[in-house]
Amino acid sequence: MLAAEDFIAELRALAPRYWHDHPFHLRLHAGALSREELQLWAANRWYYQRSLPQKDAAILANCPLPQVRRYWMERIVYHDGSRDGEGGAENWLRMAEAVGLDRAEVLDERHVLPGVRFAVDAYVNFARNKPWVEAIASGLTEMFSPGLMRRRLADMREQYPWIGEDGFAYFVSRLTVIAGEGKSTLDIVVEHARSREQQQACVAALAFKCDVLQAILDAVDYHS
Repeated sequence: MLAAEDFIAELRALAPRYWHDHPFHLRLHAGALSREELQLWAANRWYYQRSLPQKDAAILANCPLPQVRRYWMERIVYHDGSRDGEGGAENWLRMAEAVGLDRAEVLDERHVLPGVRFAVDAYVNFARNKPWVEAIASGLTEMFSPGLMRRRLADMREQYPWIGEDGFAYFVSRLTVIAGEGKSTLDIVVEHARSREQQQACVAALAFKCDVLQAILDAVDYHS
């Protein structure tokens, strides 16, 4: 079994597999996407966003530890909100509206591509079927995202000035919580991956999540 610092280094070494350098994201940050391409991205990213609470509920269902369940429950509330009109999913709907989509066409998922649906469903099923520590480890992409989130917010404000500020509520909100979430998630994984085999499974889980994110953008990029 690796020492904690070596295990963390092994997890962080997967950073190059994150989706920050995907060609679609590079075009997004460069201001090279058309309104229609932004709409396709927003509508398909919605399917990922709305599935996250289901993924987190699957982790809750598999986890026997009350202290972890109490902490993880906050994520469902964050995405779903404590009432209608609140939460991360609602903020993403505002993004979709800000790029010109009607809320109804996002909610009925008419624009969701088969490849995106396949990748996201695979992620939810991973959380349902794998040990809870591995499912939590898959979410450690949070370690790689704060810098990307800040850059995306700045670049989109600059490159797409026609998007109203309300459309950026998702990114603004995420920036206030994501760094803390990533550290807490990492602490849980390091504490509960108690054998070398479990550590390796957690690394594989994080690699799988990186591949899911890449697959989402591959599908969107292909159809852009």
